[in-house]
Formats: sequence, C-alpha cells, structure tokens
Amino acid sequence: METRRTSRDGQPEAYCHRAMLDAIRYLVDNGIKWRAMPVDFPPWDRVYAFFRRWRDHSLVKEFHDRLRDRVRQKAGRDAQPTAGVIDSQSVKADAVVGSDSRGFDGGKLINDRKRHVVVDTLGLLLAVMVTAADTGDRTAAHVLLEQVADAHHRLALVWADGGYTGSLVEHCLTALALVLAVVKRSNNMRGFVVLPKRWIVERFFAHLMRTRRLVRDFERRTSSAEAMVYWSMILLMTRRLARSRPARA
Repeated sequence: METRRTSRDGQPEAYCHRAMLDAIRYLVDNGIKWRAMPVDFPPWDRVYAFFRRWRDHSLVKEFHDRLRDRVRQKAGRDAQPTAGVIDSQSVKADAVVGSDSRGFDGGKLINDRKRHVVVDTLGLLLAVMVTAADTGDRTAAHVLLEQVADAHHRLALVWADGGYTGSLVEHCLTALALVLAVVKRSNNMRGFVVLPKRWIVERFFAHLMRTRRLVRDFERRTSSAEAMVYWSMILLMTRRLARSRPARA
C-alpha cells in the first residue's frame, strides 16, 4: 500500500497513510470524539475525511479482508472459510442517532441499534450489517447470508441460535446451497452454559466491547457504524500479525 496518495492535480497528500491509520486506530480503541484528536496526529477533519473516503469506497473492507486472509493463513487455515457462525448484538444508541435508523428492542427493552455479524471458526469477521434494533434476526440474515455466500464460495455450513429457525433454514439450503445448523439451548439448562460453536461469536462481541468506540453506537450513519466494526477487527488482526513467532524448542 502506498504511504501517500497523489491528487488529480499531481499534488501528493499532506499526510501519509500510516499517520491516518494510526489516528483512526487511536479513536476506535479509546472511544474519543473526532474533534478530540490529539495533536500528535493529523488534524481531525483530515483524519475524518480519510475515514469517510475509505468507508464510501469500501477500502476499509478490502483492507480488513486482506488482513483476515493473512491471519487465517498464519494459523494454518485456507484463506477461504468453509464454516461460520451468525448472531446479532443489540447496543444502545447515542443521541446523535436519528429515529430513522434506530428501533425498540422488545427483548432488551431499549431503543437502539443492532449489529448482525457472520464470523468464521477463528472468530474473524466475514460480514456485518447494522440495522435498527427492531429488525428481526431472520430478516437481516436473509440479506447478510446472501452477501457472505457471494463473497465466500467455499462456505457450506453456518451455525446459529434458536432465533434463526423457520423458513430461513430451507431458504439457505435451496437458494444459497448453505446448511444453517441451529444450536439450541436445552430447556433443562440452568445458568451460564457454553454452547458448541456459539461461543465463537460471543467472543467476537466481547472483543468489540473492548474497543471503547463500540461500547455504544455513536455513529449517525449505519455505514459508519459498520466501518467502525471493521476498524475494531483491524486492530485485533494487526496485533496478531505483529506478534513474533515463538522460538522453537
């Protein structure tokens, strides 16, 4: 990746991409406001313009996907996953979030947004979609699983919880050639129980909660909220790739 980008009139950008990436990583990890960007980084409006350009042109997703392929290969896996896990997470929305993109979640009894995600068996993100919290899991899964199936042709199996039962299972099999395996919680279970495969996506949500910008949804646009999830995973994957290999015995 080039460190600087040349504009149409031939003038290079004033700030290198490394400085811009570090600034966005700092904002996502520490949950600060755009205008509270420390002076060590480029001006906040330039950093936001960089964030917006990468969001609108899907560059952040492309960057994320390349890192995910490298992490999978480093772990001894094929770059293309064959199995995944789908789930959703409701989060409280800030006052800046408009009523057109927020809704009332009857289960959580809050007026907020919902993150729908599909992750692979390593807990790495395959796709994300942010909607109003009153959007049903099965409704969002129709769109999200189609996106995942188009992007990952080797994907054949997706685990889900009991909220994804019904006609969605047959739709995935007939239209997407995808097996949707529902992992249900037994009625005689009491307290916290680790369910097979579903703990993978729960660990993913736990990571999102460690990046302070994602503890609450502060983004006016759902596309910005989705980009923040990608940036959070970029933080995780770059740290994994930067770790030195353990010395052989």
